[in-house]
Amino acid sequence: MESALGLIGSLLPMILILVVFYFILIRPQKKKDKETQQMRSSVQIGDEITTIGGIIGIIVSLKEDNVVIETAGERNKIRIKRWAIQSNETVHDETEA
Repeated sequence: MESALGLIGSLLPMILILVVFYFILIRPQKKKDKETQQMRSSVQIGDEITTIGGIIGIIVSLKEDNVVIETAGERNKIRIKRWAIQSNETVHDETEA
């Protein structure tokens, strides 16, 4: 009986540490990843985006997995993958149903 209590007593701190790590680190990261994925899937033509590499451009074409953006004054066009979009700088109305 004493050895069972000793085993539970030694495992309890480890279990508490794992639970704390889940709520402090893992859960918020999953929520952030979900929001980023939603932002990438909801970009529209005409949105101003920033890529992971720091390129800023306006979306001119959307495909399933690729996005064509137009950059700078010379109107250069670059084709990028959708996963390379870091942020959408265009503000949309969230009131649409």
